[in-house]
Amino acid sequence: MFAAAVAVAQVPGLTLEQLPRPTMPPGERGPVVPAQVERWRQEAKALEYGDGVKRDEVAAAKLYCRASRYGDAEAQYSLGWMLTNARGIQRNDAEAAHMFAAAAEQGLQQAQNMLDTLGGTPLGDPPPCLRPPETDPVAAAPAAPPAPRGARPVSLWATLPLPASAPPAIVSYVKLVAPEYQLSPALVLAVMAQESNFDPLAESPKKAQGLMQLMPETGARFGVLRLRDPSQNIRGGMAYLRWLLAYYEGDVQMALAAYNAGEKAVDRYLGVPPYAETRLYVRRIMASLGGQRLHPFDARVAEASPMLQRVRAAMQVIQAGVR
Repeated sequence: MFAAAVAVAQVPGLTLEQLPRPTMPPGERGPVVPAQVERWRQEAKALEYGDGVKRDEVAAAKLYCRASRYGDAEAQYSLGWMLTNARGIQRNDAEAAHMFAAAAEQGLQQAQNMLDTLGGTPLGDPPPCLRPPETDPVAAAPAAPPAPRGARPVSLWATLPLPASAPPAIVSYVKLVAPEYQLSPALVLAVMAQESNFDPLAESPKKAQGLMQLMPETGARFGVLRLRDPSQNIRGGMAYLRWLLAYYEGDVQMALAAYNAGEKAVDRYLGVPPYAETRLYVRRIMASLGGQRLHPFDARVAEASPMLQRVRAAMQVIQAGVR
């Protein structure tokens, strides 16, 4: 950092504040696949170091920013490093702390080390380069079959197909119990398919267990005494999903993101967190649900997230920018 400061001081009349500030790149149109995100990061690195191309730190920062929004931890770390070292762009330790935190939360140890040197937990809202990108396109919801004259309308949730790989015994149990939690069986089974592929003995490296991949603390929070017990595990997962849907007032995308990454992360990032794993998790389940964004919820279960209005406002800004 000291060397970087000396290099800047040697330029006559140039201060850190006069260095260029990269603008937020426009939203993407259409789906963005992981290979594209990796290409942005590789192009950014080449531009940052002049590897085979003319060196251009501002262009590099813009590409790192693009990749960071889609959850690329290495891009988040690299942009944070550029911000702390004023590498061709203005120094901004506050934004850098957010970038390092996002990368550290995805397991990048060097990002955690840098975050520690900046004082730990970042303050304030995350910068634009960590805000959720525009909503990924998903398959349209299947049309409900026409109802007979005079019949009550059928909820679209009731028409969604269930995962073909779901064992019949599990399907029957979920259909029986889901109404107790005011949940669509299609939603519960879609989450279960993504979490464990219906393996009751599944265990993640982070110690999430069972069909609904409950963490021990989540299980305790919702009264699950034996995480390995399939019935208790399913009920615990349903209880958490019901709570999340109430907390986010029926917003399925945010509830799914919180199921994967925790509601604190969703609130902090004003939407789906910039984690590659969480973004892929949400996208896959939303696609299996035909893009159904709203689910009925019971407001008595939990108070709405205090960040919800800000989350919605941020999403409206993003959506308006890509129209």
